[in-house]
Amino acid sequence: MTTILLCDDHAVVRAGLLALLGSAPDIEVLGEAGSGEEAVALAAKLRPHVVLMDLQLGEGIDGVEATRRITALPTPPAPPHVLVLTTYDTDADITRAIGAGATGYLLKAERPEELFSAIHSAAQGRTTLSPPVASRVMAHMRGSRPTLTHRELDILGQLARGLGNRDIARALFISEATVKTHLGRIYDKLGVDTRAGAVSVAKEQRLLP
Repeated sequence: MTTILLCDDHAVVRAGLLALLGSAPDIEVLGEAGSGEEAVALAAKLRPHVVLMDLQLGEGIDGVEATRRITALPTPPAPPHVLVLTTYDTDADITRAIGAGATGYLLKAERPEELFSAIHSAAQGRTTLSPPVASRVMAHMRGSRPTLTHRELDILGQLARGLGNRDIARALFISEATVKTHLGRIYDKLGVDTRAGAVSVAKEQRLLP
């Protein structure tokens, strides 16, 4: 019997997952958490084999930080394994989750049998990745660092300082429309869709000083 703890901040999603997991005879749900902090506390208390973790958890710590804390728990004989179950598959999200210690990364669009299999694999410490996630990881491993133009690097540097589009335009003596165009190209090259994601990946790839 594989025991799990479920963490998702949406009650309806948790209810659906509980019903689904309840149909698996060899999986037992020990508890459910609606926040990262609650997940960490329950993981320490219940000691499940696997924590099924969403990444976006509303207020408080996110799924990545919760994963980092759970995998560092002094829980004998070993801390729980964390299997990310999310709708987000950007390079930044994947890199952060795996870097935090997640054993697997699954998308919510997967079929139930794939989820059950991933849970059992995670319980044994084996890595399971959704096909789109695996493709991104392989491409990232095979590829070199993204090549950004000097102007894109300038804008990335301003992003890292927390400046908005208008302030970036003023600092670089260009129009806001030009800033937006460059941002779109930066997002595409880094495989992200947010400003924070761009800065995170840029730092991981050492594109920023």
